[in-house]
Amino acid sequence: MPSTTRLAHRSMAFVLAGGRGSRLRELTDRRVKPAVYFGGKTRIIDFALSNALNSGIRKISVATQYKAHSLIRHCQRGWNFFRAERNEFLDILPASQRYDESMWYRGTADAVAQNIDIVDSYGVDYVLILAGDHIYKMDYERMIEHHVDSGADVTIGCLTVPRAEASAFGVMAIDENDVITSFLEKPKDPPGTPDDPDVTLASMGIYVFKWDFLRDLLVRDMEDATSSHDFGNDLIPQIVKNGRAQAHRFTDSCVRASSEAPAYWRDVGTVDAFWKANLDLTNFAPDLDLWDNDWPIWTYSESVPPAKFIHDEENRRGLAISSLISGGCIISGTEIRESLLFTMVHTNSYSSLERAVVLPRAYISRNARLKNVVIDRGVCIPEGLVVGEDPEEDAKWFRVTDGGVTLITQDMLDRRAEG
Repeated sequence: MPSTTRLAHRSMAFVLAGGRGSRLRELTDRRVKPAVYFGGKTRIIDFALSNALNSGIRKISVATQYKAHSLIRHCQRGWNFFRAERNEFLDILPASQRYDESMWYRGTADAVAQNIDIVDSYGVDYVLILAGDHIYKMDYERMIEHHVDSGADVTIGCLTVPRAEASAFGVMAIDENDVITSFLEKPKDPPGTPDDPDVTLASMGIYVFKWDFLRDLLVRDMEDATSSHDFGNDLIPQIVKNGRAQAHRFTDSCVRASSEAPAYWRDVGTVDAFWKANLDLTNFAPDLDLWDNDWPIWTYSESVPPAKFIHDEENRRGLAISSLISGGCIISGTEIRESLLFTMVHTNSYSSLERAVVLPRAYISRNARLKNVVIDRGVCIPEGLVVGEDPEEDAKWFRVTDGGVTLITQDMLDRRAEG
C-alpha cells in the first residue's frame, strides 16, 4: 500500500459492544449498554462509531453478544450508508459459535480472535480496539500516528485522573517517555506520573495494534487454557512485561467544544451517571458540544415533525426552560425545567417535569409531578403520579439510586397498578 495513504485508511475499528452494563439496572433489561439512548436522539455506541468515521476510518466491525437486537437494528438503520464498492464496511459480528457449539465470546480478546478471518479480509495494517459504551469525542488517527511513530507493540488510550479516584480503574505506571512499565488493576495505591505525582493514567479500553502482531498474539492466546482471553487481564499485561506498550494521553487527541474546554469523557455506566451526563447537556455551555458540525455525532434519525408547545393559561402552559426537547414531542400544558426529552414524548396538561430524562415515546398523563427521574422508553405515566418528593414512597415501586434519582419503567408501573 502506498506510503502516502492516510493511516486511517489503512486501519479498521473493532468495536466491542457485547457487555450488558448491569449497573444501569433495568435500562439494560431489554438492550445492551451501547444501545442505551443518550443525548436526545443518539445511542451510546454512536460516539465510538462517529469518532471512527470522523477520523477517516471506513472499515468498522461491531461485536455483539448480550441482547443485541436493539443494537443491531440501530446499526442497520442508522449506519447503512457504507458502500462496499468504495472499500467501506460496517459489519455486525454477533457471537455465533463459529469454532465450537458451546463457545460464545469468552472475553474481549476472544471476540476479535473468533473473527480473525474477517479482519484478514479487510487487508488492513492497523487495528483499533474500541469499547462501545463511553461518551467522548476523539480523533483516532492521531492515536494511530502516535502508535506508528513510537514503534510500540500496543498503544493504549489513557485518561488522566486524580490519584485519589484512580483505584476504580485499571491504571498504568509510565516512564518519562510515556512507555508503560506496569499495568495495575484497581490498585489501592495508584502510581503518579513523572510530570505530576498527583495524577494517574487510567486505561480507556482503547488499543492500537499492528494487525500482524495482534493476530499472532490472539492465535497463541486462543490455545492457552489458563487465559481469560481478555485484553485488560491477559494480553496487555503480557505485552507490558515482554514487549513495548505506549501510553497515549486522551488530551492529545480529544475533540473539545472550545480551546478552553476540558477534555470530555464519561462512563455513563450507572443510573446516576447516565442521568447527570444527559442533564449536563442542558447547561448554558455544555462541555460536550453536540452542535459541532466539524465533528458531528451521526445516528439514525427518524422522520418526525418539529416539537410543539401548546396552551397558554395559568397553570396550564406548555413551556420548557433550560431543557432539550427533541423532534416529535408535544408539550401540552406542561411546565418543563432542566430536563431532556427524547423523540416523540407526549406530555399533558397540569403536569410538571424537573430534572427529568425521558426516553423516546414516553407518555406523561395529566397532573403528574416528576422530579429527578429517568423514564424508560415507551413508559406511560398515569394521571396524578408524583415522584421525587417522597423517597420512601418512591422506593416501594421504583428504583431509587444512592444519588436520589428514580428510574421508572413500565414493568414497575404495572406492578404498582396491580399492588
